Amino acid sequence: MKIIGTVWKFGDDIDTDLIIPARYLNTTDPNELAKHCMEDADPNFADTITQGDIIVGGKNFGCGSSREHAPIAIKTVGISCVIAKSFARIFYRNAFNMGLPILECDAVDIFKSGDRLSVDFDKGDLVLIETDRSFSTLPIPSFMQELVQSGGLMKYIEKRFK
Repeated sequence: MKIIGTVWKFGDDIDTDLIIPARYLNTTDPNELAKHCMEDADPNFADTITQGDIIVGGKNFGCGSSREHAPIAIKTVGISCVIAKSFARIFYRNAFNMGLPILECDAVDIFKSGDRLSVDFDKGDLVLIETDRSFSTLPIPSFMQELVQSGGLMKYIEKRFK
């Protein structure tokens, strides 16, 4: 599985309230959640991203509450993956359960908003397209990629056990 996208850079401790503000949690409609993804960090985020773009964060991405709304909003708005130095444990699991691929990488400080990045989930290779500079991270295990390709855990189970 490979993707190419434009980087949207955020810092450390991006919590689930910043990803999807609590004032929008009265809906479970993925499209409505997507309209407000990262709204408090960048009010134009949802209207400006291109399908397939990539969020890059620092340490502890997805900290805060255990709500599944956060990875749903990120995925539905069109982000193809999130790369961060580290993830909050519950966000990590929720992301894969919702079908959103994520990768941990220590080199995220090098990336900046607007960079074009190629990501190979099988090999764990990240390449900055403009400079051809490459970075390595742990690849996403094949069973986790199956969750992503199925659209999340529930869709994986439905497909697998029909």
